[in-house]
Amino acid sequence: MPSVLGLDTSNYTTSAAVFDGCGGKNIGRLLEVRPGELGLRQNEALFQHVKRLPGLLEQLAGEGLLQSVQAVGASTRPRALEGSYMPCFLAGESQGRGLAAAMGIPFYPHSHQQGHLAAAAWSAGRMELLDAPFLAWHLSGGTTELLLVRPEGSAVAAEIIGGTSDLSAGQLIDRTGVLLGLQFPAGRALDELYAQADVCYEPRVKLKDLSFSLSGMENQVKGLAEEGEKPANIARFTLDAVSNVVWRATQEAQRRYPGLPVLCSGGVASNSQLRSGLTSICGAIFARPEFSTDNAMGAAVLAWRALEAEQKR
Repeated sequence: MPSVLGLDTSNYTTSAAVFDGCGGKNIGRLLEVRPGELGLRQNEALFQHVKRLPGLLEQLAGEGLLQSVQAVGASTRPRALEGSYMPCFLAGESQGRGLAAAMGIPFYPHSHQQGHLAAAAWSAGRMELLDAPFLAWHLSGGTTELLLVRPEGSAVAAEIIGGTSDLSAGQLIDRTGVLLGLQFPAGRALDELYAQADVCYEPRVKLKDLSFSLSGMENQVKGLAEEGEKPANIARFTLDAVSNVVWRATQEAQRRYPGLPVLCSGGVASNSQLRSGLTSICGAIFARPEFSTDNAMGAAVLAWRALEAEQKR
């Protein structure tokens, strides 16, 4: 069966995926971050991607999944905006372009954010969302953006209408985790600690229009740690702070853009507290957990859609 190959080399994960229009397979490996550190420099991330991508491609080839590839897609920048750039995406783009040229097949570039949205829609069984306007949250280690998304050819165009003005939700979660001695990235570990909390602080982040700041929450987290508060209670404080302001911003966005569905993508969107609240508030649509985090399936889905559109012309 014909298929396409997708590549994504974010600042957290090296990923490769194959998609045949209905289903597919994504394989990925988290980048190695030294204990106590909050991520990687771009040159370190790029180096790890360059070393790892051939092994992922060899794994897909060993399973017979690259025999019918008719196009290659890759994430080439963080967002589909002028000037959006991160060196780590050069690994996937360069290898993707090289593979496409060697095989004589098309190469389709998309942004990392577009890939997240496509992977979320596909994994939720809601591909039709990509063909009409919708609201979306991109909640990740580097991004907390509320988006108004519209179809644009075979892809989507995302307009930022809200989100954080400083620290991303993922940064607050990861910094809290590292402060508590947890391994980076710390989202899953904080989620597990949440259930052990015995104090509820009810933090409330100020929401202005659809935007908010989380830097004050980081200072309060540090204060709680200095006072000797239990790690589980600090974890709950952090996750409650993020969840509460995202819930309120979503409700306000739906008042301004009535009738639009809400799609959630990015690693932070896999948090159980956040998901439960958004599902109750607005019936939000979520990527399956394995496609909430960074992955190449979105790049593959978008490459498939681009190839289909080209073949129809």
